[in-house]
Amino acid sequence: MTPSADQIAAFQANGGFTPTAVSTVVLSIVFAVLLLWGVWAMRTAYVGWAEQRLSQRQFLGVVVRFLAMYVVLTFFLLS
Repeated sequence: MTPSADQIAAFQANGGFTPTAVSTVVLSIVFAVLLLWGVWAMRTAYVGWAEQRLSQRQFLGVVVRFLAMYVVLTFFLLS
């Protein structure tokens, strides 16, 4: 639902910023958290692989799952 011009003006008057700015900040936070989580997950998987607690296939599974999640979220959130 697209807000009307009056709703946007009221939002900006009360908040001091535009809805577009809020959207940009929220998307930035979502992607920053996703990237931090992905780095943590891949590092943890790498340590497990290096200590031979995970097979190479399991390690690659973690990497592929993260990349798939990143691509899907990028598609849904930025389109």
